[in-house]
Amino acid sequence: MTRYSKQVDTNDSCQTRGAYLRVHYKNTRETVAAIKGMPLRRAMTFLENVKNKKEIVPFTRHSGGVGRKAQCKQWGHPQGRWPKKSAEFVLSLLKNAESNAEVKGLDTATLKVTHAQVNMAPKMRRRTYRAHGRINPYQSSPCHIEMILTKGEEVVPRPDDADRPAKKVSQKKLARQRRDRRP
Repeated sequence: MTRYSKQVDTNDSCQTRGAYLRVHYKNTRETVAAIKGMPLRRAMTFLENVKNKKEIVPFTRHSGGVGRKAQCKQWGHPQGRWPKKSAEFVLSLLKNAESNAEVKGLDTATLKVTHAQVNMAPKMRRRTYRAHGRINPYQSSPCHIEMILTKGEEVVPRPDDADRPAKKVSQKKLARQRRDRRP
């Protein structure tokens, strides 16, 4: 078994990772940062929506030259893109984590992305030919991705109004209500 950067209890969590993936590091880092903390189903629908340009990935760190988009308003950040290839790679890793959870016997409806990390892999080198007989590097930036999905806490329903204690009302508010009720 490979080492992950975070150690968790293996009974209620599942792990997945991809190494030397031929997808841009910067785009993938922003995509993974967007789904961190999401429930598994929500993360999968989010990535499908990113592929169809219905939702956007906010670019918070690697945002030089990234244009401003109106869809980013929901994230509270002006810049964003729709990195299709990164979304496909991360979505395939999430599907792999889901199947790992099913093999372990975990309930996939309660899984949540608790740890997601992207690291740079060694650059793949090619060359491009320039004017006047010069040669420049033409490199790709692959990455490693690792994710840990953990069983989330069960949702506790809110108690009815009858069960809750009465809300305290200040003396000032009571006086104002009495004053407003006078004819």
